[in-house]
Amino acid sequence: MPGVYLGMLEFLIGNTIICHAVEAMLFASIACAILGVIITQVQISSIGFTMAHAAFAGAAVGMFLSVNATVTAIIAGVLVAFLIGPLSDKARVSPDTALGLLFGISMAVAIFFIAYMQTLGRGFSAMGLLFGDVISLYSEEITYLALISVVAVVFVVVLYKEITGIIFNRRIAESVGIRVKPVYYAMLFVIALVVALCLPIIGGLLIYVWLVTPAAIALQFCYRLSSMFVVAPVVAATISVSGALAGLEYSLPVAPLTAVLFSIVFIGAVFLSPKRRVTIRKS
Repeated sequence: MPGVYLGMLEFLIGNTIICHAVEAMLFASIACAILGVIITQVQISSIGFTMAHAAFAGAAVGMFLSVNATVTAIIAGVLVAFLIGPLSDKARVSPDTALGLLFGISMAVAIFFIAYMQTLGRGFSAMGLLFGDVISLYSEEITYLALISVVAVVFVVVLYKEITGIIFNRRIAESVGIRVKPVYYAMLFVIALVVALCLPIIGGLLIYVWLVTPAAIALQFCYRLSSMFVVAPVVAATISVSGALAGLEYSLPVAPLTAVLFSIVFIGAVFLSPKRRVTIRKS
């Protein structure tokens, strides 16, 4: 969709660079937080971790080969997503072991190509893969992020019943006729797309924070899954936009600053959680 730019916040933010950065962080945080609720509730956070680094490795290879890093990140993420199950079955190893193997391979590939680019004098361009870059964004990238955030919302709305069944119990979900495996692989595919598109903004070393922390914060206050799907993206968007504005205002690295803010808010949420107070009274 070259040349198309939504420009949703231009009427609020006059500076184009700041507007692009805020929009990128907003859309990335919404997509990651919505999928993060599924990742944490299905207890597959290790899958999100592995796929994030697979996309990281794919982007590093793409940058080394001077091809579109986002495309190679998507390819790598999707490949790993569809290797997780077969690798566990064929190699006769546990899913955790398969994820550990894929994570190790992904990190080895990513570190090798980034280190090699540094020896070739191309290390500065690779730094964006590690910590993200909200400054050098094209308008098309903002549009893709907006679209993928819409895809994440639609995915949850359309398959909410199936997702709820899988979160409750996969075997029971299968017994009542829910096609668990197609939904599961569709979920992995959407996660791969989200991770790959968010990678240039957030960075390969930090994207896991966006996938897990908003849902963990929402869990401290929410008792229903439906409320988590609302609270998590709202929290993520608020923190991410605040981090983008503060980082650009004070010349601080945006993604690392936002990750620190997520950590601070999570710690505060744990102390303020009504669930924690109930647990203390019971004990």
